[in-house]
This record gives sequence, structure tokens and C-alpha cells, in this order.
Amino acid sequence: MGQWTALLRRHPVVRASALAILLYGFASASTSPYQSMVAIRELGLSDRTYAMVGLTASIGYVIMAIAAGFLSDWFQSYRGPLVFVSSFGLIGYGVIYAFPSPLTYALATIGPLALFHATNAMLFGAVRAQSDRFDPEEARIVNALMRIMISLAWVLVPGIVGLALRGQDSMIPAYAIAAVFAAACTATIALGLRGSEMRDKPAPVTKSRPALKDLRVLVAPRLLGRVLGVALISQVLHVNGAVLPLIVTGQAGGQPEDIGFLVGLVAVLEVIFMVFWAWAVRGHQILPALLIAASLYLVYLSAIAFAVAPWQVYAASLIAGFSAAALVSLPISYLLDLIRDRPGLSASLLSVNMFLGGGLGAGVFALGTGLGGYGTTAILSGCLGVVGATLLIIMERRENASDHA
Repeated sequence: MGQWTALLRRHPVVRASALAILLYGFASASTSPYQSMVAIRELGLSDRTYAMVGLTASIGYVIMAIAAGFLSDWFQSYRGPLVFVSSFGLIGYGVIYAFPSPLTYALATIGPLALFHATNAMLFGAVRAQSDRFDPEEARIVNALMRIMISLAWVLVPGIVGLALRGQDSMIPAYAIAAVFAAACTATIALGLRGSEMRDKPAPVTKSRPALKDLRVLVAPRLLGRVLGVALISQVLHVNGAVLPLIVTGQAGGQPEDIGFLVGLVAVLEVIFMVFWAWAVRGHQILPALLIAASLYLVYLSAIAFAVAPWQVYAASLIAGFSAAALVSLPISYLLDLIRDRPGLSASLLSVNMFLGGGLGAGVFALGTGLGGYGTTAILSGCLGVVGATLLIIMERRENASDHA
């Protein structure tokens, strides 16, 4: 632990980024566990409309995130683009709280909040640009720290928000709490990333700044196939976030505060088991680990699909915590390593994955609810997650075979 604190003391940009991503996590964790319940049960959106809003928001999110990552590489600084995208959190959350309606929710989710969520990937990019100068052990610690900060936010906030709003007729005040955290995130970035410019890094092999042709890297078949495979895995987290509140407060007969406790329980387990998964893949066996985790997550989703009491969801969440620790953390390292010489563009891969995962999740939600309800949606999503992990392994084996041919 001493090495962790020493690293934070020596590197103010890493320290500020860790605090900023914690605050970003606080904002997201204040509303995301209750989002589908608010949108569908309180504001009256249909399942199909909710899925369409999520898909449209994913498109806006990835366009902005890629553009911001490209500009970060071009200007060799993250502070300006990060201040810009993070400032939309206060606007988006604040508007939903002040003027709750189906139209306001849809517009805020598609516009301001889609931009705000680009903050996540860009903060990882800012830290990656700094940690390239660190020794391998320091870089590993920094990446682990950022992932743990996100999970820590989900440990603390959902249950607190659930308790704070317990007994109230609406969960919309959670958006006011999120707006405060989003404003604090923007202030932290503006004040703490003043030294985030990348010009003082050791010169790479090429000193040229990124050109528009570099964007073609993102659509290369070899790269796009891997991103699609990861997105099929990531969509299980999006679908779970949508169906869990509806299953818990529906067929399982739970209360809104149960959602916060369940999300917090899974987050606690994620923090614990991220250390295990980091140890398990130290020999670079990420893809088999992802297949194991995706298979276990299918078991969890199948369990909640048939849950008829809250305790059954709590029991299944033990499996979710163990497997989600891998599904959250391992794809970050895998994607960032696909374009090592462009930290901004490599971070934008996280945004592309978030877009594809969110878009696929929205499609699975619409299809599953149309076919048989929330339980069917959960099982369908879990099966596709296993398919995604299997595809990654197949692509990797084919590439290795061609390299040795």
C-alpha cells in the first residue's frame, strides 16, 4: 500500500485523475441503478422507447468521445476536452431533476449525458499518457487504481442514495445528487489537470501528431472485430443495469432500496476480486479469463431471470460480483493495448466499446422484452456475452496460426 500512496504523492495528475474518476463514478452510481425504473415506471417510457433512447445516446457518446480523444492527441493535452465533456453532467442531471418528463429525460440522455459519459474513457486516456513514462509496476498500479476508484464509487453511493430516498414516491431526486457530483468532477479536472500536457514525455519513435488518416485505425477489420467481441461481452453489464431494477421491484417483490444494496454488494465483490483477476492474468491469458467470467455471468443472469424473492437475487449477486470484476477490468487493459502509440485514440476504443456495448444492450433489451419479458432479456444477453468471449479466442487463435504459417 505504501507504493500506491507514494505514487499518488509524486504524480499530481494521477492523483487528480483518480479523484475525478471517483466523482464521475459517484454521479453515475447515483442514478444508473434506478435509471430504467425512473424512465419506465415513473416517467412512462415504453420498453421500446427506452431502448431507442439508449441506442441514440450511445451513438452521440461515441462520436464525441472519439473526437475528444483525437483532439487530445492533436493538442497533446487532456484538460480542455475533459473540462468540456464533464461540464455537461451538471446540465444533464440537473435538467432531469428540475423538469422531469419523458421528453426531458430522452433529450438529456441523448445530449448532455452522452457527452458527460465520455469523461470516463478520457480520464483513462489521460492517465495512460502519463503512465507511459512509468516503470511497468507503477503503470500496473495506476491502471488498477483507476479501475478500483470506479468500483469504490459503486460500493458507496447506490445504497446511500437508496436509503436517503427510502419511502419517497419518486427516485428523481437522485438526479440532483448526481448533478452535484458531476460539478465536483468538473472542478477537480479544471484545477487538478493543469500539468496534464504530454509534451514533457520522452519522445516516441515518431514525433508526428495524429492525422485524420489515423482514424482509419479504428475501423480496420482486425481491430474492429476485436472491439465487437468485447462489446458483446460488455453488453451484459448494460442489460443487467436495465433489467435488475425491474426484476427486483417486479417479480422478485423487492423495494427500491434493495437495488442500491445489491449494486453496492456487487461493487464490493468487484473491488476484492479485481485483485484476483489481475493475478490470474499476469501471464497475459486475458481471453480465457473473459470466457470463464462471461459464462459465470450467464449463470447469474439466468438465476435472476427466475427469481421470485429478493434473497434469491442477493444470492445470485455473489456470482455476479466475482465475474463482473473480470468483465469490468480486463477489457480495459485489452483495448488500451490494441493501439499503444496513440493514447487518445486507444482511450477512444473504450468509448467505441461503450457505444457498441450500449447499442447491443439496447437492441437485446428491445428484442428480449418483446419476446418474453425481462427474464428472457437477461438470459439472451448472457448467451451473447459467452458468444463474444468465444469469438475473441477464435480470432486470436487464427491470427497466431497465420503468424506461424
